[in-house]
Amino acid sequence: MLSTDDDLLATAETWRRAGRGVALATVIETWGSAPRPVGSHLVVDQDGNFLGSVSGGCVEGDVVTEAVDVIEAGTAKVLEFGVADETAWRVGLSCGGRIKVYVEKVA
Repeated sequence: MLSTDDDLLATAETWRRAGRGVALATVIETWGSAPRPVGSHLVVDQDGNFLGSVSGGCVEGDVVTEAVDVIEAGTAKVLEFGVADETAWRVGLSCGGRIKVYVEKVA
C-alpha cells in the first residue's frame, strides 16, 4: 500500500524537525500511459531515504538522486522522463508513457 499525502507530509515534517535536509518530488504532468497520476509525491532526505512514489519504481532512483542535489543546491528542478517504445524496457519505463516531476527543497 502506498503512503497517503498526510503520511508523506508528516514524514517530511518529522525529518525536517530532526535537522535533515528534505525535498518533495511531485508529478506535475503525464502523457500516455503513466505509472502514477498527477499529484503523486515522493519525499526524500539528504541521505537518499524516501517515502512515496512518483513512478511505480521505474525512475525513482533518478528522482531520489536529483532530489539530493536539490537539497544541497537549494534550487528546484523539473525532471522529464519518457522513452521511445524500443528503449522502454531497458530503462524501466515499460509503460511507454512520459512524466514530468517537480522537485523542491522543503524549508
